[in-house]
Amino acid sequence: MDRTTSIFSIFFIVLAISPSISTTREVIPNTTSLPPLPRELSGKIRVDPNSTNQASTDFGNITRAIPAAVLYPTSVNDIALLIQASYSSSAPIKIAARGRSHSTHGQALVLDGVVIQMSSLNYGGASRINVSTNPDPYYYADVGGEQLWIDVLQATLKYGLTPVSWTDYLDLTVGGTLSNAGISGQAFRHGPQISNVYELDVVTGTGEILTCSQQVNSELYYGVLGGLGQFGIITRARIALGQAPERVRWMRLIYSDLLKFTKDQEYLISLKGEDMSRGSFDYVEGTLVNDANLTTFNFWASFFSKRELGRIGVLTAQNATFYCLEVVKYYKTSDASTVDQDVDSLLKQLSFLPGYVFPKDVTYTDFLYRVHQEEENLRAQGLWEIPHPWLNLFVPKSSIVEFDRGVFKSILGGNYETTGLILLYPMIKHKWDERTSAVIPEEEIFYTVGFLRFATNQADLKYLEDQNREILNFCNGAGWSQITISQQLQEGANSRKPKD
Repeated sequence: MDRTTSIFSIFFIVLAISPSISTTREVIPNTTSLPPLPRELSGKIRVDPNSTNQASTDFGNITRAIPAAVLYPTSVNDIALLIQASYSSSAPIKIAARGRSHSTHGQALVLDGVVIQMSSLNYGGASRINVSTNPDPYYYADVGGEQLWIDVLQATLKYGLTPVSWTDYLDLTVGGTLSNAGISGQAFRHGPQISNVYELDVVTGTGEILTCSQQVNSELYYGVLGGLGQFGIITRARIALGQAPERVRWMRLIYSDLLKFTKDQEYLISLKGEDMSRGSFDYVEGTLVNDANLTTFNFWASFFSKRELGRIGVLTAQNATFYCLEVVKYYKTSDASTVDQDVDSLLKQLSFLPGYVFPKDVTYTDFLYRVHQEEENLRAQGLWEIPHPWLNLFVPKSSIVEFDRGVFKSILGGNYETTGLILLYPMIKHKWDERTSAVIPEEEIFYTVGFLRFATNQADLKYLEDQNREILNFCNGAGWSQITISQQLQEGANSRKPKD
């Protein structure tokens, strides 16, 4: 991918998530013979329809590609043996590592090849999450690439520690998000997850098992981070940890004006020095709000009371679109009074609608589990294993107003009457290391724009996919260069050690 794009570029990231129902665009595999495989893999390679069907879909539920076989490894060496067999064969096979398959258009699938079911590494019995509590030189956790971030959190909290950078959804694998980038509303503070990795173990395309870092095998290290799985399979990552907070002051603020909304977001992520250490929020994320997503998506009902939803509903009935700024302050229970002062001071600098600030105080784990709780609600309603035609973009700060006019107000026309979310929140470029494979705009501040929408039927799916194409065509027509990459919206890394 070309990293020399102009500052007016919009970078397109087509997101993803886990398995599902069938339906759309099914691809039937050819009858392909596997190359001779080592005896050590006997019993670990399965070709039965149950195994291959389970590995044929992803979270998007839009594309289906049936593999020829599935490998269930019990050690990293099993993965290396498979890749070595393919590499040395006159007819190499396609191989894909499968974590949670958090892709939306089949990026995590492999037609007529071999899928490696990474979760099988857990079945060996030995712990694949090992926490170092010695702060010299730093706290860290050595974590298997197949491990879920939610399990990493539980393991580190036992020692009062926590990973410093997150994705909003924690039921994703460590290797999966590091292959993409790993971002959320706190990436402005600590950088993306790939900015917070000290070391990796990687199985390369030739089947070598190599340890890499900024000092050792650095080219591989930077290539794999944000590399979409094209440079190797991450089997271990040494993750940066910090002291875990106990509680979270969580607030949502309502805006009627895009410029005020984006100005406040940019102000909050740009605070430095004492303002950053004392007064700044730890998490900043924005969402578009209208009557449709207010009343149909559980994201809102789980946070707001019915009375609060009613107040916001009156606003959305009067105006097509509002914006919700979500901000969070982490703290220790003993610091509650100081947090109150810091939050009050920050709120005085913001331009949200008077009276439309909605606070909530929860535990640190409750905040981090919030999307998992929404998943459970959606599963109960049969709204999880359905098509997810998601589209995620990086938009430079200088282009956000034009994007608002051309997309939010024109293509969407203020009509967001589909189930899901539309996110809009800022990143800081210097928190990313451009030596990694992740590609970002050239401007210091750029926005993540995420169209995280669900389709409940084929007509909705066609409508949303057509609309996504129209958005991309608008960006091309505006003269913005396009880079399409796949993932769960996660990215970056720094030059020496993970940023704090």
